[in-house]
Amino acid sequence: MQAYMKSTMPYYGINSPQVEAICKKVFGEHPFPSCREWRAAILELWRGARYREERYAAMRLISLKRHRECLTPELMKVLEEMVVTGAWWDYVDEIAHMIGDLLRSHPREIRPVMRAWSKDPHLWKRRVSIICQISFKRDTDLDLLYANIEPNLADPDFFIRKAIGWALRAYAWTDPMEVARYVRAHEAELSGLSRREALKNIS
Repeated sequence: MQAYMKSTMPYYGINSPQVEAICKKVFGEHPFPSCREWRAAILELWRGARYREERYAAMRLISLKRHRECLTPELMKVLEEMVVTGAWWDYVDEIAHMIGDLLRSHPREIRPVMRAWSKDPHLWKRRVSIICQISFKRDTDLDLLYANIEPNLADPDFFIRKAIGWALRAYAWTDPMEVARYVRAHEAELSGLSRREALKNIS
């Protein structure tokens, strides 16, 4: 597992269903009486992790339904720290979905943050800004998607190029003609990888 993920942090070797079962039991036995304590526990797990599964547990704590009321813009500082210090796709892509949930429920607060992240020097924050709407389908804010892609079109990094193509491909399930139009309009700027990914499901 460590070799596959190219991880400097070691693994216990516990698979995902086992991690899920452990988290369900432990978090069920130790509820958090407030959002403040819940956020503190997430950071304690994340910062104190010595094995990668411990950080997976921190992310599972965020997704617990009983703490849905705590998913507010106040969580963004926690998520930002996790993106910056995690700095790898297995963490970042899942956190991007969490930030997407916040974007849906608090667009006025989160939209400008994603615009700022799209121009951030940190690679993984830029990736989040591009893929945070990956599951939105017809609810995709196209203006935001294109605005976040634009500053990254010339980036040579694989993870950014892949993110651009992935985000466009996801929206192509909803509006393939629009994605084809966008690719044609930006033919000279899009990398080959981004273009291939974007058009993968368009006949």
